[in-house]
Amino acid sequence: FKGGEVLYFPTVVAPITVSYNADIDGLQLTPATIAMIFQREITNWNDPAIAADNPGVTLPDQAITVVHRSDSSGTTGNFTKFLEKAVGAEAGGIWKLGTDSTIEWPADTQAGEGNGGVAQLIAATDGAIGYVDLSDATDAGLSFAAVQDKDGEFVEPTLEGASAAAAGAEIKDDLTFSAIWADGAGAYPITAQTWIIAYKVQPDAAKAEALKACLTYILTE
Repeated sequence: FKGGEVLYFPTVVAPITVSYNADIDGLQLTPATIAMIFQREITNWNDPAIAADNPGVTLPDQAITVVHRSDSSGTTGNFTKFLEKAVGAEAGGIWKLGTDSTIEWPADTQAGEGNGGVAQLIAATDGAIGYVDLSDATDAGLSFAAVQDKDGEFVEPTLEGASAAAAGAEIKDDLTFSAIWADGAGAYPITAQTWIIAYKVQPDAAKAEALKACLTYILTE
């Protein structure tokens, strides 16, 4: 069945972590530094830009390996939307790779399939860094950075930070919104959102009732 009015049901907001495998406690990263790392303009963990983000922290003299998604991915889309909003063409021009579900990454980077594949590569590669949703990063036992938000605070990727980002997002009349680079204290700046999308008019009454029951279960306590 095609055509007709589409309804959006907001379902999840969740952090995308900047996960890493290096001997650094409490890593902090600004959007500009993240952009330069993923563009391979910063290639060592003791780079002055990383040191400036982490005053007083001893950084290893170790090469950085960038890991990204090999498949078309909403995680890639949301991670690069963050960089575009924070330090893209209209915000200083540091990020030059644009935003999409697939990106033309530098040739000397590594790719993993799915969030799980990226997490496994980071865990297996000394010096690696990549973007992974919070649940897969936690399952893989990865360390992840606190990321600087709009207010200049370094915010950790937590459910509280994601909730603050959702609270600061601008909600449109059709209930679509973006929690990425949202306003508000404590808002984790790489917070992704998902919806369930369904046609308002369903041709099969039984399937319509089943869909309604499923949505009710998901969206109510």
